[in-house]
Amino acid sequence: QGAIDLDGTPADNIASVAQALGRKTTAITVCIVDRPRHAELIAAVRETGARVRLISEGDIAGVIAVALPDSGVDVFLGVGGAAEGVLAAAALRTIGGQIEGRFVLRNDTERTLAAQSGIEDLGRKYGISELAGGDVIFSATGVTPGPLLDGVRQKGGAITHSVVMRSATGTMRWVRTHHRPGDVRQNP
Repeated sequence: QGAIDLDGTPADNIASVAQALGRKTTAITVCIVDRPRHAELIAAVRETGARVRLISEGDIAGVIAVALPDSGVDVFLGVGGAAEGVLAAAALRTIGGQIEGRFVLRNDTERTLAAQSGIEDLGRKYGISELAGGDVIFSATGVTPGPLLDGVRQKGGAITHSVVMRSATGTMRWVRTHHRPGDVRQNP
């Protein structure tokens, strides 16, 4: 807790996480979504000597990986969507972790929408409890294969892989479900 500060540089945050974990910065792995908007961030992280794990998609799974003991990921950095930030915060609330976020508005239309939604301080940092407060239940089912969940497979029906997490108990349940062929029912 407190090792990451959204206003800090990547070097400051990586050094702080390394100290909190009792490791050198060269032993820290930072996950970043591989997008042109992150080119400077990726370069800044590489300058610290920390390892960079680039992912092509799945930023929520990348954030969750930070809180999983055997994931090999220590930090997730980058700019993403507001909805994804809230979902990532909900997942972290259930299994432990820290997240900070703020709006990054790209144009006047987005600033107008934010104002119409009642957002007055565009530079405000939001912490995990503001993004996902109370007793949080998070669930997700993989559609395509990823590092956290398998995608839907067709094998005599569908096979799905899901995770369900709850903040009050700190539990994380993995569910593999076999759906019978044609087992799609319509509501009467």
